[in-house]
Amino acid sequence: MRTSSLLFWGGFALTLPQALWVRSRARRFEDAAGEPRGRIEGPTPRRFIAIGDSIIAGVGCSSLERACVGHTASRLAAAMETGLEWDALGETGATTGQILARLLPRLPETPADYILISAGVNDITGLKSLTHWKTVLGTLVDRLHAHSPDARIAVLGIPPMHCFPRLPQPLRALFGLRARAYDEAAHALLAGLDHAVYVRFVGEFRPDQFAPDGYHPSEASCGEIADEVVKALIGR
Repeated sequence: MRTSSLLFWGGFALTLPQALWVRSRARRFEDAAGEPRGRIEGPTPRRFIAIGDSIIAGVGCSSLERACVGHTASRLAAAMETGLEWDALGETGATTGQILARLLPRLPETPADYILISAGVNDITGLKSLTHWKTVLGTLVDRLHAHSPDARIAVLGIPPMHCFPRLPQPLRALFGLRARAYDEAAHALLAGLDHAVYVRFVGEFRPDQFAPDGYHPSEASCGEIADEVVKALIGR
C-alpha cells in the first residue's frame, strides 16, 4: 500500500494541470428529482437509511426512485416481503468528513433496520490520505451503529475510477490506482465487524454503464448495484 501511495503522489504531481483542466470543464449535473424519503406499502414496515455522496443524491438519474436509493429500497422490500420507509441523506461533492459533520446530524430519530453508505470518491479527488479515510469512515460506521444498534450497514465500495469516461488518461489510471488502495483499506477496516459489510464493485464498467456525465452510474447500473447491496444487507 505504501508503494501505491508513492506512485499516486509522484504521478499526481505530473498530472496536476490535467486535473485542474478536468475540474474547470466538467459538466455539472443536478441531484435526482423527487423527495428524499418515501414509503413502500406492505406488512411490518422496516426502516432504510441511505447516507453519503452524489450516488445517494442520485446524480445522473432522473429521479431518486430510479437511482441507487430507490432501486435498493424497492428490491429490499420485495426480498423481505415487507413494507419499507426510507430516507436519503445525500450531498454531491461531500467527503466522508463532511458527511459526518453535515449529514449525520440530520438523521431521523427513529433507528433504521438497514443502512447504506456511499463515500470515498470525493476523499480521493480531495487528496485525503489513506489514514484520514480509514479514520473518518470508521467513525461514520461507529456513529451509525450507535444510532441504529440493530441495523445491518452496507458500505458501498469505491467505484472503478479507472473506467470513468470523463477522466482523461493518465489521470484516469492514477485515480484508479488510488481507488483500489482506498477499496482495500475500507475492506480491511470492516472485515471484523458483525454489523457492517463492504459491497465491492465487481468487474469492469463499460462506457454505456455510466450516466451522460461520464462519472456517475446510469439508472440501469444503479439497479445492478442495488442488487448487490440487497444481497449484502440480507445476507444472501
